[in-house]
Amino acid sequence: MNRKRVEHFRQLLTEELRRHSQHVRDDQATVLELSDDRVTDSVDLSLMDVNKEITWRLGEHESKMIADIDQALLRIKEGTFGICVRCGKSISEQRLEAMPTARYDAVCQRLLEAENGNEPPPSL
Repeated sequence: MNRKRVEHFRQLLTEELRRHSQHVRDDQATVLELSDDRVTDSVDLSLMDVNKEITWRLGEHESKMIADIDQALLRIKEGTFGICVRCGKSISEQRLEAMPTARYDAVCQRLLEAENGNEPPPSL
């Protein structure tokens, strides 16, 4: 992959990192807002707990995305971005455009999903 394309993906990943980091900050602010000590009704307390749990899980997802982006940026720095970590073949630029954090080429990804029981159902 040429330097210009790598720089394109670096910029794309950096923007995604900013966006996901902002989501984490927003989620943290939401959890703090949900912590209202004045609520005494059991239904309101239950609803508040459910909202906190949802917000917490969303934050976990965002944190995982941040970690994936950090790893992709590290691969760019190391010069291994766009190379499948399983087989060493190039990951298609089309796949990287769709998922710039991809660590595997499409073939290896399907194999890994099949090994883990995440194989998509057969089509008709």
